[in-house]
Amino acid sequence: MFQKVTTVVLLGIALTVAACNTVRGAARDVNSVANCTENTMNGNTCH
Repeated sequence: MFQKVTTVVLLGIALTVAACNTVRGAARDVNSVANCTENTMNGNTCH
């Protein structure tokens, strides 16, 4: 019983960490697009 509970808890922690990394990556992508759009609107190039 203890082993099953431990396994479920560890899987939950792993999924939470993976989700946080995915959200951070998505936030970086959105930020990059916003910076590129702003640079283009100001007459600069997008890298």
